Amino acid sequence: MARRELTGVLLVGGESRRFGSPKALARINGTTFAEQAWGVLGEACDERLAFGKAHDELPLPFPVHDDGTTVRAPLAGVVAGLRVARNEVCVFLPVDLPFATPELVRKLGEACRDAAVPPSGPLPGAYSRSALPVLERRLAAGELALRDAIAELDALVVEFDPDLLVNVNAPEELPAL
Repeated sequence: MARRELTGVLLVGGESRRFGSPKALARINGTTFAEQAWGVLGEACDERLAFGKAHDELPLPFPVHDDGTTVRAPLAGVVAGLRVARNEVCVFLPVDLPFATPELVRKLGEACRDAAVPPSGPLPGAYSRSALPVLERRLAAGELALRDAIAELDALVVEFDPDLLVNVNAPEELPAL
């Protein structure tokens, strides 16, 4: 079977309320979370994009496209990414998963029907363009919980080592990493 072509989408538009500053700029082993995730997507995907809020003007070494909405929700970045991606399937990686690997990204992408997600929730996750009508409708209706949208999709749950899915919500969690 031929390898599926994937678009990797980095989501950098979160509010970082609990973190207190943009998570994209937090550092682990001398690299920002955003640069780390961007590299993972580069290794795993044929195309990569980053979505967030242009007015945040984050000093990153790659372009961040505006998701075109006023809301701060991963759903906005997922819809924006699916709309412009060259490939049918996109793997969405939030910026705060410092241990995500290219293998995790590829596994999600290869498993995708309408969606493929880990047991822990909707992100990281792979979403197909076939999911776009449901996701666009929910975004327009202000139903922003991506987790709730999964119930309307043909989604496969993919098992992973939980250590790969550790996310960082506060600066005091960084030293423990």
